[in-house]
Amino acid sequence: MSIKHYRITVEAINSEIAERVQFEYQDREDLFNTIDKLKQGSGLEAQQATRMALALRLLGPLMIEQRKHPLFVDFMPHFKAFMQQLKSAVKQAIKS
Repeated sequence: MSIKHYRITVEAINSEIAERVQFEYQDREDLFNTIDKLKQGSGLEAQQATRMALALRLLGPLMIEQRKHPLFVDFMPHFKAFMQQLKSAVKQAIKS
């Protein structure tokens, strides 16, 4: 499986101060495929599904990489259970 490379840019659009943050990251998953699947099977509006997919693909790998960090130790089992339930629900919805 090839590693995917992404650049994320966030800009303040309704602010007097033009703020912007940009970073690059790598992921083993295809972010656009994840977005598409969540749009199809999550039951969320397209924009919400996109936000959720992006958030999950940014947080999940970070948590796995930093699994022993005190910020993530207690949350990891809950995140894992959530991801399993989400994947199952999306797979079922797309299948139907």
